[in-house]
Amino acid sequence: MDLTYTAAQQAFRAEARAWLEAHVPRTPLASFDTAEGFAAHRAWEAKLHEGRWGMVTWPRELGGRGCDLIEWLIFEEEYYRAGAPARVNQNGIFLLGPTLMEFGSEAQKARFLPQMATGAEIWAQGWSEPGAGSDLAAIRSKAVRDGDHYVLSGQKTWSTRAVWADWCFGIFRTDPQSSRHHGLTFILVPLDSPGITVRPIPQLDGLPGFAEIFFDEVRVPVENVLGGEGKGWHVAMSTAGFERGLLLRSPARFQETARRLVELYQANRASADRDPAIGEAVMRAWLDAEAYTQNTYMTASRLSRGEKIGAESSTNKIFWSELDQRMHETALAILGARAELLPHAPDAGEVGRWLDGFLFAQAGPIYAGTNEIQRNIIAERMLGMPRA
Repeated sequence: MDLTYTAAQQAFRAEARAWLEAHVPRTPLASFDTAEGFAAHRAWEAKLHEGRWGMVTWPRELGGRGCDLIEWLIFEEEYYRAGAPARVNQNGIFLLGPTLMEFGSEAQKARFLPQMATGAEIWAQGWSEPGAGSDLAAIRSKAVRDGDHYVLSGQKTWSTRAVWADWCFGIFRTDPQSSRHHGLTFILVPLDSPGITVRPIPQLDGLPGFAEIFFDEVRVPVENVLGGEGKGWHVAMSTAGFERGLLLRSPARFQETARRLVELYQANRASADRDPAIGEAVMRAWLDAEAYTQNTYMTASRLSRGEKIGAESSTNKIFWSELDQRMHETALAILGARAELLPHAPDAGEVGRWLDGFLFAQAGPIYAGTNEIQRNIIAERMLGMPRA
């Protein structure tokens, strides 16, 4: 792997940096877990699309730039460097978008990808159910064929962004005689359909970042099936690979957190050094963020050569989720009692961001498949160990 950027890559970085410096909002947007913040982030997605920065790896005809994964990583570094807003449509552009590219018909791509790219349609994920969290093969929500429609019944939970989203993608059991990962179908569902009820679930900070979705005889056209009836498990595993692998959590996110952590340590060194373990934890955070970056560049290089990512995406997911936790735990240790200030507290300043990040980091080892499940995958599929 050659870590030297080409002249074209350096020019691309300069273009991205200039655009972001000119367009990133000077005042941080409100949380996209509020109605006001959700609308503001949707508008930001439209602004990104105007500059063709919404999803740079997408084809030009869909509003992208046709970039390769190395250029995407460069863009992400500049995006986080500029302090740009979090991506409210990450379920769409980072997870469903690549899945549509792989499994969607031409009609589906033309219908959904442009609306996704502009932020006109925001997506939620409808996978987990009560009793079927990390074990997606235990899904019981059903879809019954009725002419040119499916009739959906059941419940999804922990659906991120579903409170204000326009659509959800989920897997449903279309074969009532099937079990486990057989007989499942991947279906795209408009959340304003008759028979759908969306019930918010408060996060640790009290904001409705998640929701339950109830399906009561919801009719969805057959053309909303992605990948074919009964192929849902195969399609969903492809989406999960994007979620655990490169796209959902770029290394720039953790490099930026590590950089802020070093600054926090330097500003509070007199008190922080009373515990020698804190300085060592800061150093380890920086090194781990850089190691994750180098590994990601290596993976991107492999994919560019036509290779595939398999079970090793599970090692990726474990690493970034636990790194995120460690960095925020170290920040809170540096801040001491001040770490308890919420972002909206009068005297919080930048301190509140650390508590907010710490609370969110607790979900990292759970979403995208719990880390316990990922360790089982590594043991069985990478190391060849017998199932316990």
